[in-house]
Amino acid sequence: MKGSCLHTHTLFCDGKADVESMCAEAARIGLQAIGFSAHAPLPELFPEESPSWHLPGERLGEYARTVREARERWSGRLDVFLGLEIDYIRGRCGPADGRFDSLGLDYSIGSVHYLFPENGSKPFTVDGSREEWEAGADEGYDGDPTAVARAYWKAMAEMAEAGGFDIIGHLDLVKKNNRGGRRFDEKGPAYREAAMEAIEAIARGGFIVEVNTGGMNRGSIAEAYPASWMLDELRSRSVRVIVAADAHAPSHLGGYYEEARGTLRAAGYSTEVGLVGRKIWKDFPL
Repeated sequence: MKGSCLHTHTLFCDGKADVESMCAEAARIGLQAIGFSAHAPLPELFPEESPSWHLPGERLGEYARTVREARERWSGRLDVFLGLEIDYIRGRCGPADGRFDSLGLDYSIGSVHYLFPENGSKPFTVDGSREEWEAGADEGYDGDPTAVARAYWKAMAEMAEAGGFDIIGHLDLVKKNNRGGRRFDEKGPAYREAAMEAIEAIARGGFIVEVNTGGMNRGSIAEAYPASWMLDELRSRSVRVIVAADAHAPSHLGGYYEEARGTLRAAGYSTEVGLVGRKIWKDFPL
């Protein structure tokens, strides 16, 4: 397989280009397949206005039609798949809800971006701005960054236990605001024990884990998601993987794929999966 990218965003949510432009670039660089995974609409959960980077619910049908029309146009040149990136927000919503079953998605990505602190303070995103992260930790977790990380991993484990999706999105996204270990110790037992609970749940559920180069593409982190030690643990549990760029622009497609595949080989992987039909996965050599 020449490679694929099943984690992409367009102007329907927070991407910078339309579906056709993304398809054209995918074909130009020699990808065999592209999948569109707009940030799925959220239910009314937020005390203020809902985040603007999600696909509006009223455009869901238009999004699906646009991707399916692109599939027809590119038939024989590029495989085009319809997906969504669906957020798990503990106790509120998640991929297992079945809210998007009627769309007949080819695949879906389950991700954790949001934390809703149990003390009722304002929800926040773990990959947002430094100011948002620090305010969320201060107000929701008594200023304890490690507690934020534990809450993230708890949500990830719960999402895996609940199911309803195919691919785990950016597994250790919580590290985005932790460059250099500025907030919590990623090598410490509290962090790793919480992460391992999620990894065990992922392995039990048979999910695919993406090796996501999005943070590298946008210059926010120096390595892919997940960390190399997590790939070692995933490999030892026979968890399947797929490389994806989390592309928000055509220029992101294929970005840092060779680095990601090198990390996978170092962890003992020799294959990654590819989508070859609706919910049909096949192993391909790295």
